[in-house]
Amino acid sequence: MTPIPRAALLLGLAGLLPFLWSVATQLLPNLALWGSGYVSPMFLGTYVSLSYGTLILSFMSGVLWGFAAKAEGRQAAVGYGLSVIPALWAFFMVTDGTAGSLIALAAGFAGLLMLDATFAAQGLAPRWWMRLRLMLTGAVLACLAVPILRG
Repeated sequence: MTPIPRAALLLGLAGLLPFLWSVATQLLPNLALWGSGYVSPMFLGTYVSLSYGTLILSFMSGVLWGFAAKAEGRQAAVGYGLSVIPALWAFFMVTDGTAGSLIALAAGFAGLLMLDATFAAQGLAPRWWMRLRLMLTGAVLACLAVPILRG
């Protein structure tokens, strides 16, 4: 089993910080009140998850594009097509601050995980990729579940 490179693991975990901050400012009103003295409301509560999650889905489209670039012919063409789905999903489905957008964002991350698995199965992603993606996606989905379940 190929280990996850330390830099990829640490940076991936660091990428969870905005999602964790979002949950913390939802569950701890005093933290949100304190934070409002320092940052815009867009950096508190569910808005953090929505804006950052949209950004990450777009970023991951670029990662998948890079995987597709390793392929040739029809496999590359299909890979390029699949790679744009997360960004387009976020653009068209995450439209406001409602629970519907949070659910769409969570569905986007679940779908992204399926795309990750597709690229990994084709040998286009590193061997350690799915271990990292399962861990990170699990954490993201848990964070997105908080406002969805709190309704």
